[in-house]
Amino acid sequence: MSVALVTGSGGLIGSEAVRHFAGLGLDVVGIDNDMRQQFFGSEASTAWNVERLTREMGSAYTHNTIDIRDRDALAKLFQRYGSDIAVVIHTAAQPSHDWAVRDPFTDFDVNAGGTLNVLQNVREHCIEAPVIHCSTNKVYGDRPNSLPFVELATRWEIEPGHPYEQGIREDMSIDSSLHSIFGASKVAADVMVQEYGRYFGMRTACFRGGTLTGPAHSATELHGFLGYVMRANMERRTYRIYGYQGKQVRDAIHSSDVVAAFEAFFRNPRSAAVYNLGGGRHSNTSMREAFAEAERITGREMVSEYVEANRVGDHKWWIGSNEAFQADYPEWKQVYDVPMIMREIYEANVDKWVPSA
Repeated sequence: MSVALVTGSGGLIGSEAVRHFAGLGLDVVGIDNDMRQQFFGSEASTAWNVERLTREMGSAYTHNTIDIRDRDALAKLFQRYGSDIAVVIHTAAQPSHDWAVRDPFTDFDVNAGGTLNVLQNVREHCIEAPVIHCSTNKVYGDRPNSLPFVELATRWEIEPGHPYEQGIREDMSIDSSLHSIFGASKVAADVMVQEYGRYFGMRTACFRGGTLTGPAHSATELHGFLGYVMRANMERRTYRIYGYQGKQVRDAIHSSDVVAAFEAFFRNPRSAAVYNLGGGRHSNTSMREAFAEAERITGREMVSEYVEANRVGDHKWWIGSNEAFQADYPEWKQVYDVPMIMREIYEANVDKWVPSA
């Protein structure tokens, strides 16, 4: 038996990983205790996704309602499967800047402590298994905001000819910048994943994601940019724009393109690898442009409210470079761009995201 162990298996990337790695013939063991509902309320619950996975995947998927902060419960699970674990995909996290400020202890315990718990269990029970860690571009803090930008009609753009014109690379420093409490906890996790790779010779990868998105997102205001744009439009909610004239830019990568990258690493793992992973120049949008795309898809105008102050540590412009990953894994190719992503989100939720009576 070969097992793929997926933390955060009810979430966007976790559930996509469950389906993908089950499709490769692995038995998938999931860990998810629906903390997303605690973080963001009932509309952000992942329970519906866990129920669907359990129903549709059958014996290929075994679910465990475990908190990754619970060392004893996690250790028992790893002991149960031991060396049968062929890969660990760690997606469980507290994912919001804003929420982290409300409860820094929980944010750090989940993001940093939970990651350490996963790493140590891999070291003790299945050290040959590659560890794929969902990190974030927020490990760079607000340093991207120091880049030279030009203001265009619908977006900010990096100055033409800049070394990062095709995307920010992994050589950007993570030091001397404002990270946000969330960003700092993710830095701790990111560095620990690298350290277990170097110090113990484990095969680990940090994927520093841009905007990870797709139809399985339980989109809510504090997390899930494109999903929440579509949800706000479809349910006639007021979308709050925080600063930068709504011209802030994000690259967006579909969950299926993300897990295809995970598979490539699983098949040919390295030690202490670090990769930016996002939409790059292939798939990116400003908030204004995403609004316009949502309006094209639904035929309805966005309802929005502008707040002058930007979120603390928020990026004015982020387009990451996938060059390093593609150099190591040239067979990996992106499929989705922003219009495709937003159309799919709409079609997956058209019967669910409707205006309240």
